[in-house]
Amino acid sequence: MIEYVVEQNIDDRTLARASQILRNGGLVCFPTETKWLVVCDPFQKESVDKLYRLRHIENSKHLTILCQSFQKAMEIAFIEDGPFRLMKKVVPGPYTFIFEAQKKVTKFLKASKIDHQVGIRFPASQLAQGILKAFDDVLLSTPLTHDMLEDADPGIPLYSAQIEDHFGNSIDMIIDPGEVEFVGPSTIVDFTSGIPEVVREGVGDPSLFRA
Repeated sequence: MIEYVVEQNIDDRTLARASQILRNGGLVCFPTETKWLVVCDPFQKESVDKLYRLRHIENSKHLTILCQSFQKAMEIAFIEDGPFRLMKKVVPGPYTFIFEAQKKVTKFLKASKIDHQVGIRFPASQLAQGILKAFDDVLLSTPLTHDMLEDADPGIPLYSAQIEDHFGNSIDMIIDPGEVEFVGPSTIVDFTSGIPEVVREGVGDPSLFRA
C-alpha cells in the first residue's frame, strides 16, 4: 500500500496509520535524506525477524536505530556528556553513532546482545521525524538497496511503485513524499572507546569528531 504525502504538510492521519501498523508488528517504508528505509518496532521479536528476512541477513548483523530525541536515544544507548555535546552540534543529520547498548536493546536485538553495541541516527527528513514522533519511540531500520531489487538500475533512484512491486507482500505501508534528493551515505562515528573514531566518512562533516 502506497500513501502519497507532501513532506512539508504531512497528513496526521497518514502518520497515525503508519504508527498503528508498526505497533501491530508491521513494516513501514519511506525515504530519508540518505536513502529509502524500512523500519519496525525494535521491541517486538516478530517485527525484527521480518525486517531481517526482508534484508536476507542474519540477526547477528547490526541494523541502525532511528531516534527523534536524545531522551529516547539515552534509553537505548549510554551517551555521556562529551559525546552528547558533540552530537548536539550536528543532529539531526547524516550521521550514525555507535555506543554501548542499554539492556533495553540487548534484550531484544541479538546483534547488540553479542557485542553490547548499538548504532543510532537522528534523521533530518521531516517525514522520518513525523513518523518517529507519531510512534513515540525509536525504530529499527534497514536501507533498501538496488541489489535487493531485480533489474533495478543503480543509476536511477528507487521509487515507491518499484518497491511495492518487489516487496508488496512483505512491507505493509510505503510512504511516498514525491521527488527526493538523496545527499549520500551517513558518516559513522564510534564512541564505544570513549574517544570518537570516524569509522566511515560520508556526507556528514567528520572534522568535529577528529582530534
